[in-house]
Amino acid sequence: MADTIQFDLVSPERRLASVQASAVQIPGADGDMTAMPDHAPLITTLRPGLLRIESPEGNSEYIVTGGFAEIGSGSISVLAEKAMPAGEMTRGHLDDLIAETRAKHEAAKAASDVQPSIVDDAAKLLADMEALGDHMSL
Repeated sequence: MADTIQFDLVSPERRLASVQASAVQIPGADGDMTAMPDHAPLITTLRPGLLRIESPEGNSEYIVTGGFAEIGSGSISVLAEKAMPAGEMTRGHLDDLIAETRAKHEAAKAASDVQPSIVDDAAKLLADMEALGDHMSL
């Protein structure tokens, strides 16, 4: 068993991490998971949350608002909708993200042709975003 696996975190704005990781904790849409070397291959969607990387160089944390994670045979790739180092997150950033998510939820509720499941998904996203602030004590 290898001790590390290549990990890459990218958002539309920039590449945030490219390291050899011993473990990556991922906020998956169906629950948190920890990916390590020799993990079974899979693809999952992300929910808003804290992504943690353990590596020989040290540990790091990033805030992600959604996206996808792909765990392959030799690498883990996270393509985040929005991401930033956890240390850069401020209450102002979080308030902006919550306001944007709340507006999307309201728009989904107001649209007459939207399936109820889409409104429910928007409500869940809003709840996850608000919980992120509680988790980070912001």
